[in-house]
Amino acid sequence: MNEQHIKALKAIVGEENCYDDIAHKLAYSYDATRNRYEPDAVIFPRDEQDVSQILAYCNTHRITITPRGAGSGFTGGALPINGGIILALEKHMNKILEIDMENMLARVQPGVVNKKFQQAVEEVGLFYPPDPASEEYSTLGGNVSENAGGMRAAKYGITKDFVMALRAVLPSGEIIRAGKKTIKDVAGYNVAGILIASEGTLAVITEITLKLLSKPKLRQSAMGVFPTIQAAMNAVYKTMSAGVTPVAMEFLDNLSIRAVEERFHKGLPKNAGAILITDVDGNLPEEIDYAINKIQEKFYENGCTEFKKATTDSEIADLWFARRNASQSITIYGSKKLNEDITVPRSKLPELLERIEQIAQKYSVVVPCFGHTGDGNVHTNVMVDGNDPKELEKGHLAITEIFKVAIELGGTLSGEHGIGIAKAPFMPLAFNESEMNLFRAIKKAFDPNNILNGGKMGL
Repeated sequence: MNEQHIKALKAIVGEENCYDDIAHKLAYSYDATRNRYEPDAVIFPRDEQDVSQILAYCNTHRITITPRGAGSGFTGGALPINGGIILALEKHMNKILEIDMENMLARVQPGVVNKKFQQAVEEVGLFYPPDPASEEYSTLGGNVSENAGGMRAAKYGITKDFVMALRAVLPSGEIIRAGKKTIKDVAGYNVAGILIASEGTLAVITEITLKLLSKPKLRQSAMGVFPTIQAAMNAVYKTMSAGVTPVAMEFLDNLSIRAVEERFHKGLPKNAGAILITDVDGNLPEEIDYAINKIQEKFYENGCTEFKKATTDSEIADLWFARRNASQSITIYGSKKLNEDITVPRSKLPELLERIEQIAQKYSVVVPCFGHTGDGNVHTNVMVDGNDPKELEKGHLAITEIFKVAIELGGTLSGEHGIGIAKAPFMPLAFNESEMNLFRAIKKAFDPNNILNGGKMGL
């Protein structure tokens, strides 16, 4: 990018918000994938008008823009693979604009951190359920752009279920509104729905209106121990169809259990085939008792050998520790983690996990699995030696077969991490050519000059 463009962009946002020095370019060249692509400049817009002017200028001069929140994504969605500009929204556009108690909604800017937003609404007795594992640092704009999920998705759903309206800037610089504050709205196309999970390829989100709930007063957690992974997976879908909807239904397989125990020594059952960790909430003690007792009944009917209830905050934290620390623990199996988040219908979980085990044996790789079985979302982690090309090749072959199995079982390539660049080569497994052409047509309608996050999602 030449000096004339840098000068023009500094005129829009001020010199203190536009950088093309080595330090900034390196700091914004990577995300959680650990891949690196260096931008030509990093810009921190102060408001929606800045975003509009930046996009209009870049569209005119065909300068690539990559919107970015916290850079915590696992698929490369925020990587500037074509150089150009990183549009960093976390510095200035990070305000909670409104918490509307009467209508139980909030308006926020995209740079608001998920956990800080949860805490803010809970202080006034309200509740925002989507809780991705990255909640401590991921931004709501990134959550919307990737349609993030979380552990509470089994009961409450994911980000899309709470987005009521968006403001966004098109690549041309035009500002649009999509959706309304009203619960019902069937006027026009569902443009907000198209922007959700679009990974910043269609427009830059500048304001989000989110639905809120009343905060439940009571909570209880429990853990079930199972002799086999298949028994645990059977227990999941049979419990979910038994008239009780837990907030969360998480699992760790034997490899994950052993990894957490080796790393943290928490007294987990190392010989168990799997554990299920569940959570229920409500406002009446009888609600909680009914739900937890029904889960216990269904667990034991499906081979559970031990059921442990937690009631105090410290006991609940202890139960959830293993699940929250599984991802970092499994690095004992290899220096490189090929981390995917396939999702299938809950009833297909037993077959999915069985076939993943067969694939692991076929390629002689270790594949610890854990995740959100309450919504069929399994984190498969093919662990290999990142310095061994042959190991990496085996790992990628295994991942390809795992994707094929997920699609065959009626599932999807990603439940919450998105596609980005990591899964872009696999899009033809999940979509036929007519469907891919439709995606390309939507991209072209929004972004005819392909300046926004090009190369992502296989487009």
